[in-house]
Amino acid sequence: MKAAPKDKQLQMLKKFIEVYCSKQHGSDDEQLCSNCAELLDYATERLARCPLDPKPKCKDCSVHCYDESHRARIKEVMKFSGMYFVKRGRVDWLVKYFLN
Repeated sequence: MKAAPKDKQLQMLKKFIEVYCSKQHGSDDEQLCSNCAELLDYATERLARCPLDPKPKCKDCSVHCYDESHRARIKEVMKFSGMYFVKRGRVDWLVKYFLN
């Protein structure tokens, strides 16, 4: 069974935050620091509340559901983790992100 688009976005976001937290804050992959856990909870809630169906990528969306501070944090996470995946040959994660 194929995952719903919002489920796929949530899985991708979780993986990006896990990598960011692990490399920037020294956490292990199973346990996020409190700041990253709060960011993931916030993003999960916002994704669940998204009124658009199908939900576009955040960068292409006309309705910005994150407040400015969370949006800046997500951008930082995505930039860092995206480069991390590129440098480690995990282009498959980026292809999934950009093509979904």
